[in-house]
Formats: sequence, structure tokens, C-alpha cells
Amino acid sequence: MDSEVSAGSTATTSTLGHLALGLTLLALGIGQTGVVDGVASADAVTLAMYVGGVALFVLGVLEFRDGNGFNGTAFAGLGAFWFTWSSGAGAKTSAEAAGLFLVLFALLALTLALGAPSGLFGQGMYALLSLSLLLMGIGAFAESNALGKVAGWVTAVTGLLAWYGATAALAHWPTALGRASRGAVAAS
Repeated sequence: MDSEVSAGSTATTSTLGHLALGLTLLALGIGQTGVVDGVASADAVTLAMYVGGVALFVLGVLEFRDGNGFNGTAFAGLGAFWFTWSSGAGAKTSAEAAGLFLVLFALLALTLALGAPSGLFGQGMYALLSLSLLLMGIGAFAESNALGKVAGWVTAVTGLLAWYGATAALAHWPTALGRASRGAVAAS
């Protein structure tokens, strides 16, 4: 089977990975904020398992195969996070165990922020992801709903950035900060 993308298409596994990450983060963030009546973070579990977990992990493996070690690490690592998070949702775990899990994956997101090759946009997105996971972790340790809502807003903004980055790559929109040239698009 030919692995080439048809002429004119800008779709890549990186683009799909960022879409999957963005939609999963948006679902979780919106659920945590409580901004939509009747929607809670627990409602994101199925999306997190299959889109955030399985799809991201598979896309990470494909990125490794294509020689993109950064996106391979990001997608496979975050896919493992989402699959594990969704598998444990509703389980009887202590607040401390949940907090530790979130803080440990905040470290992964921090590593991604520091190593992001796509400039300030990619670094900012992964830095916000690290912040949201850290806030969720601290909120779990403290059993603080208010901190959970703040983390939800940061998570939703992070999801919007990931979604915008993928959409920008497809639509050839700029993602550079400051004086953006017409040719500046999201790195894939």
C-alpha cells in the first residue's frame, strides 16, 4: 500500500494527533468547568479512552515509524496517560494517588514543552498542558473543587490551542507570535 498523501493535501499523522489531543482536552476541560449544564469531566471518559488514549498512542507509533521522535514521544506518552486515566475513572483510588498520577504526567508535559521543536506555539501549548495537569493534581491532593474548575479552564484553553494548531496546519493559517509572515504555519 502506498503511504504517500495525495497532491495538495496537508494532512499528516501529526495533524490528526493534535486534533485528537485538542478534542480530548476540550471535552475534559469543559466538563471540569461545569460551564455546560449536565456535562462533567466523567463524561469525557469514553472520548479520552479511544481518541485520547488509543488513537494518540497509535499515532505516536506511526510518528516514530516516520522518524518524528518528538511527536512519537508526545503522542505515545499522552496516549498512555489518557488510556490509563480513562481506565481508572470511577475506581476507588485515593485523592493522593490521583494527584500523584496527574503530577507525574505534568512532568511529561513539561518535558514536551521544553523540547518542543515547533517554537513558541508548541512550547506554549505543552506548557499549558503541564500547568493544567499540575493544577488538577494539586486540586486532587487538596480535594478542591475550585482548583479543579481553574484547571478545567486551563485545560480547555490548551485544547483550543491544540485544535487551532492542527486546523492552522491544514488551512495554512499562521501560528507564529508577533509579526507573523503569511507563510508561517503550524509545524507538523
